[in-house]
Amino acid sequence: MSAGLERPQVVAHVQQPLSYTPFDCKWVPRSARLLCLGSAPRGTGVIQVYELRGARVELLREIEKAKPIKCGTFGATSLQQRYLATGDFGGNLNIWNLEAPEIPVYSVKGHKEIINSIDGVGGLGIGEGAPELVTGSRDGTVKVWDLRQKDMPVANMEPVQGESKRDCWTVAFGNAYNREERVVCAGYDNGDIKLFDLKTMSLRWETNIKNGVCSVEFDRKDVNMNKLVATSLEGKFHVFDMRTQHPTKGFASVSEKVQKSTIWQVRHLPQNRDVFMTSGGAGSLHLWKYEYPAQRLKKDSEGAEMGVAGSVSLLQNVTLSTQPISSLDWSPDKKGLCVCGAFDQTLRVLIVTKLNKV
Repeated sequence: MSAGLERPQVVAHVQQPLSYTPFDCKWVPRSARLLCLGSAPRGTGVIQVYELRGARVELLREIEKAKPIKCGTFGATSLQQRYLATGDFGGNLNIWNLEAPEIPVYSVKGHKEIINSIDGVGGLGIGEGAPELVTGSRDGTVKVWDLRQKDMPVANMEPVQGESKRDCWTVAFGNAYNREERVVCAGYDNGDIKLFDLKTMSLRWETNIKNGVCSVEFDRKDVNMNKLVATSLEGKFHVFDMRTQHPTKGFASVSEKVQKSTIWQVRHLPQNRDVFMTSGGAGSLHLWKYEYPAQRLKKDSEGAEMGVAGSVSLLQNVTLSTQPISSLDWSPDKKGLCVCGAFDQTLRVLIVTKLNKV
């Protein structure tokens, strides 16, 4: 068999037309169910719950809310509850029991403007420490929420006095490998990437990738920081080796120019953190593999330790839509099962084959 036939294939298993604009999609943990979140034509919010049944999805429930819903996560909930946390266009952070979704179980006016991104940690058995949510908003702030403390964030990262307000497009938790350590990474419209250390409540590192940062994700949240991928408005992504921070040069990185259009999201395969998928503005998906260098560490001329970046190889790419694929989520339970939402108003369930051979 030729090497080409051994490559993973990305197969569109189900294509479900939608009557609204989808902004996010998520697998419900430990189930065959998936969610789609978005904005209805009349300006209200939509949460749809589907169940995968063979070669089709069945709509189980549609929930309408006052404001369009931009983002969601299950990351701060337990497997028993499986509560969904959402951020909406009104700056509201809500948590929903999908079995009784009429009234949120937790609600706070989190931001002055739209919540662009949300992430959770400490739930689902992933990551040590308290279950927390982080939200990033157009108002320029990044806030961390402990659900046991009503109404007030436990951390609020905002521009220092005199610094211009930047639109925060993406946030992600990482480094939650024990009860003390935890970081938040945030990406902004001007290309800034900032790493906040929640243990010391300080800015640990910052860099700029020159174009708006659309998505950031650690390869795993519950280990010592290992790798971080950041995608940009101009079709490029960067993989940072987060194991070693140089005093002046920061973290080593490798970048890859994929296409001319925006790379909207990056998602690591839960069962293999060195494999990740990026979704593009041209309706494309690219599947990547990170290869570590022979040595991840070297010393500069003054004896300071610095990281060594590896390389990335393209495993497969496919074009599924004429419009941007704006959201993407791997199933945490079934290896190779994936869901994505695109601005052609279609929800797609994908099967990625041969991942055991990667």
